[in-house]
Order: sequence, then structure tokens, then C-alpha cells
Amino acid sequence: MSRLILAGALLALSVPALAGSFAGSSAGASSAGSSASSDSSSGDDKIVLQAREDAASFVASNGRIRGAQLEAALRHLRETDEAARRASDMQLAQAILAR
Repeated sequence: MSRLILAGALLALSVPALAGSFAGSSAGASSAGSSASSDSSSGDDKIVLQAREDAASFVASNGRIRGAQLEAALRHLRETDEAARRASDMQLAQAILAR
């Protein structure tokens, strides 16, 4: 629990501009699609949302703690989003937390 509080404090100080940019670009892309792509993006969101706790641990530990759900979300994001391929693991973890 204290890791989540620490992660929240770190996010409040460092994430808003970076994560907002990444999360905004992927959110805009998914909302512009058809209902068929909307169905698939809801499954995508599930993978990413399930990684939030792992992402919080990763950010709070400055990258030392890497959970399996975070690894799956990072892999998924990079497979489906061009901007994610250029982002660091830390940037993506912060973007996951900003969603």
C-alpha cells in the first residue's frame, strides 16, 4: 500500500505532461474507430489496466520492480502503438498510471 502512495506522489510531480501526451494520442486513436475496433480496444485496455499496480511499483522503485502484468502491457502497447515503440519503459509505465 505504501508503494502505491509513493507512486502517486511521484506521479503528481513528474508525469502530467509526458503521460498526457502518450495517453491522449492512444485514446484519440481508439475513440475514432468503428464499433468493431472499439470492441478490440476494450480488450486492449483490460491488459493495460490490469498492469496499473505493477506500473506503480515500477515507477516507485525507479524501474527496479518489474511485474509480469507490466511486462505484458509494455509488449502489447509496443505491438499496437507506434508512439509506444519509441517510448521508454518508464514513460509507458507512467502513461499506464495516467489512464
